[in-house]
Amino acid sequence: MAKQQQIQLAKRPEGMPTDENFNFVETAIPSPEKGEVLLKTLYLSVDPYMRGRMTSAKSYIAPFQIDEAINGGVIAEVIESKSDSFKEGDVVIGHLGWQEYSVAADKDIRKVDPEAAPVSTHLGVLGMPGLTAYFGLLDIGQPKEGETVVVSGAAGAVGSVVGQIAKIKGCRVVGIAGSDEKVDYITNTLGFDEGINYKTSNVYKSLKEACPDGIDVYYENVGGEIGDAAISLLNKFARIPVCGAISSYNKKEQDLGPRVQTKLIKSSALMKGFVVADYADRYQEGAESLGKWLKEGQLTYEETIVEGFNRIPDAFLGLFEGKNLGKQIVKVADPDIAVLPHN
Repeated sequence: MAKQQQIQLAKRPEGMPTDENFNFVETAIPSPEKGEVLLKTLYLSVDPYMRGRMTSAKSYIAPFQIDEAINGGVIAEVIESKSDSFKEGDVVIGHLGWQEYSVAADKDIRKVDPEAAPVSTHLGVLGMPGLTAYFGLLDIGQPKEGETVVVSGAAGAVGSVVGQIAKIKGCRVVGIAGSDEKVDYITNTLGFDEGINYKTSNVYKSLKEACPDGIDVYYENVGGEIGDAAISLLNKFARIPVCGAISSYNKKEQDLGPRVQTKLIKSSALMKGFVVADYADRYQEGAESLGKWLKEGQLTYEETIVEGFNRIPDAFLGLFEGKNLGKQIVKVADPDIAVLPHN
């Protein structure tokens, strides 16, 4: 029986995960049954939210199980089909395991068009991160022309799209990132009005200088002291979409900081947490808008792609060190049949 590599959660991490939390195992390549397809993994997404799933704490999504495959967004090629909906060579996206081959029911995957855009974009700007940016900013942030929008994690997969959509809506955009290279990218490539390197700047002072008229929308990806600084500069009726707090994901102790209640009351601000699945019934709307802006050249994107199945844990851990520019993706294999356009 043919074998494949799979990555399982070996044990739950305490603090920052290490290689010891991942276990490479050899398993049999499964066979599809009626209504299923056998898929070859081409590209695999690693995302910060996966850190939360490594704990046993109750959350909006079930935790990963010990000695079972970690899973997430995957672009794959159909290499054997027992479904009327898919044929060999089709390229699909689905929520699949960290393994070289998977069997999936046809209802759990959908086709992507390799001719419309590089297929990897469906893990980034046209996928979950892009949709997170779209709904969080437009539904909760509700930016208006001339307002000031501040984005933390601005050079990441979500933040980079948030800032560009805010510019499309006529806003002044300030991004916070973790290196001079990233600040240069968001200002000179993405068109942000200003960028702040939080590792070399006093964030509160720099934000106050960059936002002389205060902050109308603060899109929160990071939390911690960066969030504290932004919340101190809110305008009346400001809005704060909260989709991430990566600064605290690996803390062993309770994350503490200034209390926000008084500041929210004084500014009459709205602060709302969300996950992209809250908008599942509107995915088509978001995907169509993002695709249109990408085609028109109003959206651009960056991908950090590492190659090799054995480098998946390294790519994941690199997220918490800020090593990625834009979306972090792992290229696992080349297709057997499909011809995919390259970036």
